[in-house]
Amino acid sequence: MAFESNPRRALVAFLVFASTVILVWFGNGLSPWWPLLWLAPLPVLWFSLRSSWLSAGLTAGLSWLAGSLNLWGYLRSQGTPFFVWLEIFSMAALVFALAVLLFRALALRGAVWSALLAFPAAWVSCEFTRNLISVHATAGSLAYTQLKFLAFLQLASITGPWGISFLLLLFPAALAIGLHLRKTAPKQAERVVGAAVIVIVAVLFFGAVRLALPSPQQEVKVGLIASDDPANVDIAAKGADTDRLFRSYARKAEQLAARGAQVIVLPEKIGLVPDSDNQSADSIFQSLADRTKSTIVVGEVHVSTPARYNQARVYTPDAPVMAYNKHHLLPPFESNLTVGSGLIVIPKPFEAWGVAICKDMDFTPLSRRYGRAGVGLMLVPAWDFNLDRTWHGHMAVMRGVEDGFSIVRAAKNGFLTVSDDRGRVLAEERSDSAPFVLLLAEAPVTHESTPYLVLGDWFGWFAIAALAFAILQLYRLRRTSRVTLD
Repeated sequence: MAFESNPRRALVAFLVFASTVILVWFGNGLSPWWPLLWLAPLPVLWFSLRSSWLSAGLTAGLSWLAGSLNLWGYLRSQGTPFFVWLEIFSMAALVFALAVLLFRALALRGAVWSALLAFPAAWVSCEFTRNLISVHATAGSLAYTQLKFLAFLQLASITGPWGISFLLLLFPAALAIGLHLRKTAPKQAERVVGAAVIVIVAVLFFGAVRLALPSPQQEVKVGLIASDDPANVDIAAKGADTDRLFRSYARKAEQLAARGAQVIVLPEKIGLVPDSDNQSADSIFQSLADRTKSTIVVGEVHVSTPARYNQARVYTPDAPVMAYNKHHLLPPFESNLTVGSGLIVIPKPFEAWGVAICKDMDFTPLSRRYGRAGVGLMLVPAWDFNLDRTWHGHMAVMRGVEDGFSIVRAAKNGFLTVSDDRGRVLAEERSDSAPFVLLLAEAPVTHESTPYLVLGDWFGWFAIAALAFAILQLYRLRRTSRVTLD
């Protein structure tokens, strides 16, 4: 059965490999075209039911690995060695291959319903587990490929990212089973495909209804500022250079306040501020907040010997300065900084506002804590890496859908973005579109409690349970077949 000994089978394997590579390359990565990933696993799943386990596993693993080369240019631009890329994506390719082989083993033994669940459950179990133990949390989840598919994105309000990845992979598994059984068991093929379609249609109906619900009446006018000018984009040195840059940002903030901005968000790590310079640095923005009655959020590296923090300082009118220290630091760039632990919740007449910094929004538990505190608006200083402005910059959008709040995110080397709790991007500008980019927009501030906020990562644990069930089912079937043979 091996395709290596059969030219026709070798040609089929190559076509399956090539089509999967193309679908993964353009359907995943930094700027994914979301419809493609719904079909990306289909060629390999179809092929696995018509070839040896070795051919199926190799084709699946190698095609996923080759498709993931679309991220090599980005990682290389960040100084990542090739062996690190290979280590990361070889593991993903291995998981994909094992998921395909589990699907194949169950489907060929007649356990098609178990096969249908096993393929997405295997992948999502690994996604969820990696999220629990990795410093990069949800980064790399297939769910982020669907951020522009707004009706489907609403599923995150129930399951978090895990349900999105699951259904994304359930669909091609159902199609592969349908194609496999269309001649030998057409009724069963219809039931499997029909069940998958019904679930997906129900999810899309829920999403469409959620999107169509009236928008909240409470809004706040938000201002965002960033500068990618070569003199401004890096962390300004302590003293005169930080003072210069702070004053430049303050002048732009005053312009936004004059246009009605009630809250103004600046990027993270604008300058280096030791404790000895703290009073003079604070006076720049506190006096501005007092004068304009705007709330101003400023990112800096704050040095309180011996600790150094990636800190967001919050200046509210006629009130003490509040400080939030970033919880989730980016290795190796922030390995010299100290991890923060507290939250900032700013009480307001309608809904509270919360503060986080850049990578913090990659982690579901922190955002869920803010959601449970009733936050209706998250203020997020950030700093991206140009090429990942869409990929990483928009990951935060899903946190708003999950936990019921709008997000104001101002990033250097990225986007200035305002999004609502449905994942709609309400306003956006590139941070390199002017020496100083200013964005003024209206943001909803009404908090909405979601099932995900209440239940947490229940679907991740469901995926693990479904995978365990599928493995036990395979063990039982293999044991039964041995008994029969004996």
